[in-house]
Amino acid sequence: MRIVIQKVLQASVTVEKKQISSIGKGLLILLGIENTDTDDDIDWLVKKMLQLRIFDDKNGVMNLSVQDIGGDVLIVSQFTLYASTKKGNRPSYIRASKSDFAIPIYEKFVQKTEEILGRKTSTGVFGAIMKVELINDGPVTIIIDTKEKE
Repeated sequence: MRIVIQKVLQASVTVEKKQISSIGKGLLILLGIENTDTDDDIDWLVKKMLQLRIFDDKNGVMNLSVQDIGGDVLIVSQFTLYASTKKGNRPSYIRASKSDFAIPIYEKFVQKTEEILGRKTSTGVFGAIMKVELINDGPVTIIIDTKEKE
């Protein structure tokens, strides 16, 4: 499982010219899923992303988590996070899970996030062509992969 975390002032998702989700200050999470992902990956990754201290405290030091500031979370599925560009110029997405495996994992990831936050999160639409807009704050962008756990 791989995520790109973007600290945002605001973010939104539009599908077929209709805005379906929007958040204020918080995290935009782009989520890629592969066939080897498990519930343990979900648990570890959700806790890690929600506890990352990337928001400024009163002294301007990145010392607070999205939970600490009561920030919003928007989770968008993105199979292209598993693009392989090793051969040629057309990316291969062979490592990205097909929807029959990925949708339940995605839903569990959202559910676990909501469970820990204690409130609803915003989402994109799995498999849809989405327009994602954001104002990146910082900018702060972090990539985490459960297979590397750096």
